[in-house]
Amino acid sequence: MRKLKLIWDFRGPDALKIAEHHEKHLKEYITIQNTQLNITGFEIINEAHSIAFMVVTDDEMKPIRDALKPHRGQLYSE
Repeated sequence: MRKLKLIWDFRGPDALKIAEHHEKHLKEYITIQNTQLNITGFEIINEAHSIAFMVVTDDEMKPIRDALKPHRGQLYSE
């Protein structure tokens, strides 16, 4: 089963706070939709760029992508 990392980019002085908050909404979505995986997080890229992410299976990617509109995606490796 291939895993994909859906990524939301946030930029500016409040990027980290926004990414942290966005992850809470991703966790809520996972609970409501009962997705196969429960992997989320946020990362600091630099002081003005942070990301929030959610890992999904290949099967779930299209409906979740269409519903949540991530900025980009990549293959997930643990």
